[in-house]
Amino acid sequence: MSQTEQPTERRDRVARPRSRRAFLVVLLVALVLLFVGPWWVLVVLPQWPVAVFVAGTVVFLGGALLFPVLMFLGHGPRALDRVAAVADTTLGVVWILLTWSVLAIVPRYVLAAAGVPDPLRSRIVAAAVAGVALVLVCWGVVEAMRVPRVRTTEVVLPRLGAGLDGTRVVLLADTHFGPIDRARWSARTAAAVGALEPDIVCHAGDIADGTVAKRRAQAAPLGDIHARLARVYVTGNHEYFGEAQAWLDHMAELGWTPLHNRHRIVERGGDRLVLAGIDDATAVGSGLPGHGANLAAALAGADPNLPVLLLAHQPQQVRHAAAGGVDLQVSGHTHGGQIWPFHYLVRVDQPSVHGLTRHGERTQLYTTRGAGFWGPPLRVFAPSEISLLILRSGGA
Repeated sequence: MSQTEQPTERRDRVARPRSRRAFLVVLLVALVLLFVGPWWVLVVLPQWPVAVFVAGTVVFLGGALLFPVLMFLGHGPRALDRVAAVADTTLGVVWILLTWSVLAIVPRYVLAAAGVPDPLRSRIVAAAVAGVALVLVCWGVVEAMRVPRVRTTEVVLPRLGAGLDGTRVVLLADTHFGPIDRARWSARTAAAVGALEPDIVCHAGDIADGTVAKRRAQAAPLGDIHARLARVYVTGNHEYFGEAQAWLDHMAELGWTPLHNRHRIVERGGDRLVLAGIDDATAVGSGLPGHGANLAAALAGADPNLPVLLLAHQPQQVRHAAAGGVDLQVSGHTHGGQIWPFHYLVRVDQPSVHGLTRHGERTQLYTTRGAGFWGPPLRVFAPSEISLLILRSGGA
């Protein structure tokens, strides 16, 4: 070891292998949980004939071994879209199988209490789990691929002037243009946004998974969206997996205003509203120069007496918004959990999963379930949405 090497450098060299080992351990545990649970319920407990047992075991074992390879090829340096789509779909299907394999404990006990013997009891449960999973996967694909439904919410902002009462704010987030080409879905979604005759359109981040070059066609319809007062955009965490600055630049080319720790003022009827935006919470760790959520910079020069609508990708950023006196923060990120019951895990990390919530005396937070999906092309008990927020003044 060099005598000039600093203690922090030595610690970093030790920490990196430990981090890799920890990641491998977590990956192994996840694979065991995802594949062994359904295998046990669907293949082992029913005591199927040997041929069925062997076939089922080969399917689950092969899936467990291939899954990390597919994820690496699909989402690693090579970024093979077709492989990523297969890996993502596998993840969704196995998650649903695991969920309902765990829930199968209840009917198992019910059948046991009713005197149904094994292996008939276990075969009935296995058939039920497989049937429910099949229905949910098919339904989940339809829900994920449809144009999001419009969810309308009135939000009262006491500091909003009467001239801005009734302002129509359309919130998009988490379009996640990715391995599955959804250019036609994007065009239909953009048309649905336009049909709402918005005054302001906000995109709260996670536009795409991939580079601008790969996702340009899918993102293009965003340029066709029109708004009376403003179209504004902030980065999400997924932009920082690739080309955050490139997406900021591309949205500007499409006619949107990137709120990269900055604000703009909109006015109607003699009253004004501050539209501010901050980078995603993960931006500071990306290493990109000039990136990192900075609310003070975003509001610099704004009249403190004006109401503030803040775009911030993650709901957890509301703690800064509340401390900064923001009136309304709009966010995405959670997908409403996307595939039930994942929202329980999301709730551990975020203060809100969806809907309108209050944080402190002044600040409200609206969290949209998002328009698209990440990873598995499935939405189960977490419908996508285009959020229409109708702003009301305190005197309305």
